[in-house]
Amino acid sequence: MQLRLENVGKWYGRRRVFDGVSLELAHGECLVVTGPNGSGKSTLITVLAGLQRPTTGVIRLCEKGAALPREAWRHVVGWVAPDLTLYPELSARENLDFFARVLGRPADAARRDRLLARVGLAGRENDLVRAYSTGMRVRLKYAFALLNEPRLLLLDEPTATLDADGMALVDEIIAEQRCRGLLVLATNDPREIRHGDWRLDLGSGSALQ
Repeated sequence: MQLRLENVGKWYGRRRVFDGVSLELAHGECLVVTGPNGSGKSTLITVLAGLQRPTTGVIRLCEKGAALPREAWRHVVGWVAPDLTLYPELSARENLDFFARVLGRPADAARRDRLLARVGLAGRENDLVRAYSTGMRVRLKYAFALLNEPRLLLLDEPTATLDADGMALVDEIIAEQRCRGLLVLATNDPREIRHGDWRLDLGSGSALQ
């Protein structure tokens, strides 16, 4: 799996969020995106997730040398972000079952429950998400992100609101993802920045380091 960005930019009307982003990420590599608030870190994550289109430039997600069509991205991309919406009136199991259907995956109750146990929610699978703490909701988002065994995992503020055990879990997920594919992290946390093979600083003219 490879990720290629060629002169990618995002504008809202006349307001430039970021511009001129070019990079290539190879299998097993991690890109960390940094920059001050408002520099476009979260926007870039949503563009890479296929949730927004770039205003300028081209993004290619390639497998075995061939670019995947945009409609196929949802089958290979996992995404965790503060604004990722869960359904509070549903249980954790029901949320994952719903998202699996959206992703076009066959029902697999055993795998769903393994994922919930993997993120530390065993025993709370049938609780309504509205009763979850903020940290538990973040753990459920990780279960959602791993549903499709993503070759590209996008993490926006990866450990925000998590306790020490949750941070250790994220470290494990990041290590596992390096074996499976690619990672992009949006963060200003020094502890998370250390994961990066490359650093894209949107606060300094989209400079790749």
